[in-house]
Parts: sequence; C-alpha cells; structure tokens
Amino acid sequence: MDKNTISTDFNSNYPSVSDLEKKSSKRIPKFAYEYLIGGCNDELNLARNSAEIQQVKLMPQYLSAHRSSSLSTSLFGQQYDAPFGIAPIGLQGLIWPNSCEILAKAALKHNIPFILSTVTTASIEQIGELTDGKFWFQLYHPAENKLRDDILERIKNAGCDVLVILADTPSFGFRYRDIRNGLSMPPKMSVKNFLQVLQRPTWAMQTLFYGKPGFATLKPYMPKNLDLNQLGHFMDQTFDGRLNEDKIKAIRKLWDGKLVVKGIVNEQDAEKVIKLGADGIIVSNHGGRQLDAGESTIKPLQHLADKYGDQVTLMMDSGINSGPDIARCMASGAKFTFMGRAFMHGVGALGATGGDHTTAMLKLQLQQVLEQLGCENVQDLPGHLVSQNHS
Repeated sequence: MDKNTISTDFNSNYPSVSDLEKKSSKRIPKFAYEYLIGGCNDELNLARNSAEIQQVKLMPQYLSAHRSSSLSTSLFGQQYDAPFGIAPIGLQGLIWPNSCEILAKAALKHNIPFILSTVTTASIEQIGELTDGKFWFQLYHPAENKLRDDILERIKNAGCDVLVILADTPSFGFRYRDIRNGLSMPPKMSVKNFLQVLQRPTWAMQTLFYGKPGFATLKPYMPKNLDLNQLGHFMDQTFDGRLNEDKIKAIRKLWDGKLVVKGIVNEQDAEKVIKLGADGIIVSNHGGRQLDAGESTIKPLQHLADKYGDQVTLMMDSGINSGPDIARCMASGAKFTFMGRAFMHGVGALGATGGDHTTAMLKLQLQQVLEQLGCENVQDLPGHLVSQNHS
C-alpha cells in the first residue's frame, strides 16, 4: 500500500491486533489482562468465534470496472466512516486507566459508534460530553423500574439516541481465570495481584493519576463506602439479567430512539424482538464469555440474515479481529460490526493514542480487502461470498 495513503494515526510497529495484544500483555497486570482476554469455562467458544469467522471465503473480481472503494456506511439514519464500532466493555478503567474516555474520543474523531456499558468506569454524562452526544448505551436491565427509568432519562439528556439492551447475561459467566484471580463478584485484591501491579509501573502510575476505577454510571445509586462484599450484594440486588418480552415491551414504550437487542442467536428470539419493535439485533455470544457450549456468532448470523435480513438491521460482534474479519462478517449478512478486545489491546499497548491507531489500522486493513476484491461499497460484500459456512 502506498505510504502516502497511510493515516498519521497508524503506528507501523503494530500493524495487527496480534501485535497490539503482545504489547498490551506486557503493560497490563495479569489479573486485568486475563479479565480482558478470557472466556468462560474451557474457552472453547472463545476460540470457535474467531476460527469459524476465518473459514468464510471471499471471491475477488479482478477484471471488473472497479474505480474506488468506500467504507462509508449508513446505520439508523447516521452516516459513519466505517462499518465497525467500539463494543461495550465492563470495567474498562481496570484494564487500562482512562481507556473508556480514550476510546470515546477516538470514536468521535473517526466518526464510528461507541457503545457505553452500564458497568464500565466512565459515566453517561462524561461520555455524553466527550462525544457531543454521539454514543450508544448498553443497558444491563435493572431489577427496579425506577432505576431503569432514571438511567433512560439520563442517557436521553446526554444525547444518546441508540439504546442497546442485553439479552445474553441471565447469569454471570463461569470464568476460571477471573475466579483464580479474585475477580469474581465480589472482587478480591490479593497479595499476588498487588505483585502483578508492581510489575506494570506505567499502569500503576496511570491508575494513581486517574484514580481508582469504579462503576461511574451507577455511583448515584450506590451507598457510600461500600466494602467489596457489599458491592457484590449491591450488584446482585440492582440488576435482573434475564430479559423477557414484557421488559422489552416496556422499554420500547419508554424509549423514542433506536432500540437494539444484543445477544440474539436463534430464530425464536429474533422473531420476538422484531415483533416487539426492535430496530436492530446484535448477534453476539458476549465474546465467548457466557456459554462455552454455544455456537460461534458467525453461524447464527448467516441463518438470521437469510430469514430476517430485510426485516431488521443485523449486526455482529465476538471473534472479529481484523479488516478481513469485518469483510467476512458483512459478506455473511451483517450490516455492521463491533469489536471490544481489539480496541482495548490498542489502548493497553499504546495508551492515549491506542484508540486512534486501532481505528486507523482496521480501516486500512478493510480498505485493502475491498480494493483486492474489486468491491466498491461495503454493502456489496455479500456478492463476493464464496462459502456461507452453513452447517
């Protein structure tokens, strides 16, 4: 690729997510790094996600009358500069200090969507200011309607117009790494973890500078001076993870903006959320962190796209690690994609410039794929699909 076309945000020492991951592993304490990279149980579905995306093959058309390729993508009435966004991630400031804010700024700069998690370390109001209100919000469903309504009012006042409600967390994932590291609920900071922090001085200094991470959005609802055991009890009492039709119906009545349900992987659930008025579905298995015996995300995406692709906006996350992966998912029926770990590796590796670098890197990778295929628009990628990988 001509060096003149390479974005100034791109650091050529780290041309892949794998490169970023290697660097971030040396800068993030082990307990936080394993929280980021880990899946549940034996991590089979974590590996399956990436492996089965990579089985999708694309067909180039070398003799076509190709002029140029565009990454521009329309989604829910907004025009984005690329067909990917930053997925919601819990406890971002624990993985790398100030990372939530870094990524929100990068998303605004590069004109891609940023999804804020209920349980991350920056508040709704902070992210609303940093993004000029151009952000999405992922809601862990509260146990009480009063809290639900208050959070919805806050995100509306902050300018958010896309609400994502989570379907795939009826229970905490059984994550061996987190249990061994004391990061189950409630978390426990052991002597071993403190020693890991001492081995990562940049992370430690940044944490001192930005302060101890906490659940910033939930702070107004939390009793003061909670100890760790009380925090675990508070989280259990505050959220009711099992989504159902009545909860979606109630939110649909309250929320005037776009409504997306995340974690849908079968036809029965897809039909229900479409009938309830959802504008979009994110096909997801929570990054392989909830059900190890489940399918990879690319398989249900292909089935749902065949049946419902013209009825609802289908998006996908989990297992996407590169520009070619984005192209494979869009060729398989996704209208948009989201990545979480890739961006966190970028910030962990490069700090304040990590969000810009990761976005620029993925844009360059995807642009090269489109040019190679002779595909002028990302919306045309299904026409280059060789194997639908159905089983």
